Amino acid sequence: MKAPETARDEQSTPWNVAVFAPLRQAYTYAVGPDMDPQAGMRVLVPFGKRRLTGILLSPAEPAHTGSRPLKSIIELLDDRPSVPPELLSFLCRAAGYYLHPVGEVLRTALPPGIDPVERAGALRGPRVRNTVEKVFRPTPAGVERLDEISRRAPSRGAVLEAVIADAPVSAVALRHRFKDAAGHLRRLQADGLVAVDICEARVDPFVSGVRRDTPPTLNAQQQQAVDAIGGAIDAGIWAGFLLHGITGSGKTEVYLHAVERARQAGRGALVLVPEITLTPQLVGRYRARFGDDLAVLHSGMSEKERHDQWRMLHGGRVHVAIGVRSAVFAPVASPGLIVVDEEHDGSFKQEKGFPYHARDMALLRASMSAAVAVLGSATPSLESHFNAVRGRLRLLSLTERATSGRLPDVELVNLAVHRGGPGFQSIISAPLHDQIRAALDRKEQIILFLNRRGFAPNLLCRSCGEAVRCESCAVSMTLHHKPPSITCHYCGARRVPPEHCPHCGAADLADIGFGTQKAEEIVSSLYPDARVARLDRDVANARNAEAILDRLRSRDIDILIGTQMVTKGHDFPEVTLVGVLRSDVGLHMPDFRAAERTFQLLTQVAGRAGRAERKGSAVVQTFSPHHPAVAAAQHHDYAAFAQTELEARRELGYPPFGRLAMVRISGPDAAKVESAARTLMGRLRDARDNAGQPSVSLLGPAPSPLSRLQGRWRWQILLKSPGHGPLRAVLEGVLGDIESPPSGVRIRLDIDPVSML
Repeated sequence: MKAPETARDEQSTPWNVAVFAPLRQAYTYAVGPDMDPQAGMRVLVPFGKRRLTGILLSPAEPAHTGSRPLKSIIELLDDRPSVPPELLSFLCRAAGYYLHPVGEVLRTALPPGIDPVERAGALRGPRVRNTVEKVFRPTPAGVERLDEISRRAPSRGAVLEAVIADAPVSAVALRHRFKDAAGHLRRLQADGLVAVDICEARVDPFVSGVRRDTPPTLNAQQQQAVDAIGGAIDAGIWAGFLLHGITGSGKTEVYLHAVERARQAGRGALVLVPEITLTPQLVGRYRARFGDDLAVLHSGMSEKERHDQWRMLHGGRVHVAIGVRSAVFAPVASPGLIVVDEEHDGSFKQEKGFPYHARDMALLRASMSAAVAVLGSATPSLESHFNAVRGRLRLLSLTERATSGRLPDVELVNLAVHRGGPGFQSIISAPLHDQIRAALDRKEQIILFLNRRGFAPNLLCRSCGEAVRCESCAVSMTLHHKPPSITCHYCGARRVPPEHCPHCGAADLADIGFGTQKAEEIVSSLYPDARVARLDRDVANARNAEAILDRLRSRDIDILIGTQMVTKGHDFPEVTLVGVLRSDVGLHMPDFRAAERTFQLLTQVAGRAGRAERKGSAVVQTFSPHHPAVAAAQHHDYAAFAQTELEARRELGYPPFGRLAMVRISGPDAAKVESAARTLMGRLRDARDNAGQPSVSLLGPAPSPLSRLQGRWRWQILLKSPGHGPLRAVLEGVLGDIESPPSGVRIRLDIDPVSML
């Protein structure tokens, strides 16, 4: 419904609108009397010489609209709000916390393609597919005659049994499971044993035809956790839990039971998982438990698939969602439970655009919805651990593995002593080689972990000592052999490996260090009788990584070499040995969280071993065997690590004992960036003085550790404060400077930063 661009009708009502633009304020527009506006609806509005999409926030007070005639919205784009009231309130609160433009925050919560301006006016809402599907359910006669049909026609009886067990079940799902399912369904329908409904077809890009399962019996600790979480869900109150369970302790089963309690209470549930663990196997577990009452939200899906899943949730057709960090904004109706699995994982922090942390947003949304939040991890973040110690979260512990397996023994191999291994190579030490050989002889499987892709991280000239560097980034190019290239893992630049040094011209280039490709080559040569495979982002994306993991489960792989893709969220019963080829890769990074990440990574990867009946072991090769993070990981001693690390954080005022904000300044002109950074630093000092907040420390300005990325020079200023309030008071004084930087310069504000690089 369109309106003139300037309001002339005195019956027009003013509304506050958040436009999809990087502007922190809302704008007031007139809504004509022939429109039926509701908060959360999308609108098309005039904005200068452009037309932009926006979201209706709330009616505006006439006294605040000014004397000039208001511009009118051009068109209401929704029949009902795209952003439901509960979600709208949450998103506005999130925008306020992160001091981020509210229109951009609202845009983040909607599926791609929903902005008609992006599509030149061609799209008015989520893309709807015009296909339908048949969904079957049993009739009373079908239930009564199941035994008779099964005796007379076993194949048809099996189809009828599946319809009874999984109803409502689609014809597509049944065809995946049964030969000639279509013929059996026609006969069952003709005999009045099943009924059919015609529904809009849904896209399920991950799982088809998964059979419903029966929940296993929980052990005592799992049951205690479910009772505590379920009690809060039943009471309909806000509650936060930290589920600290060792690797293999059955946290996923606790989540599944908790989701069922939310469904029984008539409320929705949302499960967030790290990107890399969202595999068909994991989604299959939820599909087996909840059938079609599940939406999947994942960055690897097509635009059409994401629209379909969003629409199912928005329309109330499904009540459970599982997805990666952006799923925290999913339109789950009346959420009663929000789970964040592997809550410590760094992928929950959005680094581009709206810089939110999905774990923190899950807690906020749960508190605003009178819902229950469950943060789960074998290695909780120190922030969550500290919140549990202070009583802000209730601690639930799972200290035993859910199966008969035990935590693996962990051996540290000091690489300062074991400098070389068999075959004149330095990747596999002698102690690790002996354990690999023994495991292969026992017909057991092995995972070797190395958090470094490619063949070698550096191509170095032995004449002048210079490394071959990326032309756009201040980093070395990584040498790859498959296919032959040198690649920048930050900007994606790729070129043919040079024969001569770009700096001095000498033909004396040598690869230094090693990545997963070189490890695969060495391991294959050391163990020619073993079937060796590699899993990293060079060989697997979100859709085909599962094929490699399936080969490991089916014992078609003896040794799997991988990056973080293999460290968590997977159960491989026959894997009894895990080898960490280099545990020091991230330990000495210029980041106060480096030790925490190392401990978490070592603990998680070691936990892949011995998850069934056979005893597992892990070998960690390290140059730092006495580092507190490495020593604590050897003994699976989270408490010892947390105590040591928290003491160091307290002395320096780092989280969880203080709050941080990072201001990043970047641009293609190095001098302009430095000047803008120094000018902004002065403005921050003035803002701190004007706000009367001497407790806020200003560190910088300084070049970022990665001083140039994708052709842009980078400087940063770190703000540190005992609390969020003083930090916010200072930053509000410079929002205008951040929003209007000098020409050619970009300034980005990151509240609660995770990366210091």
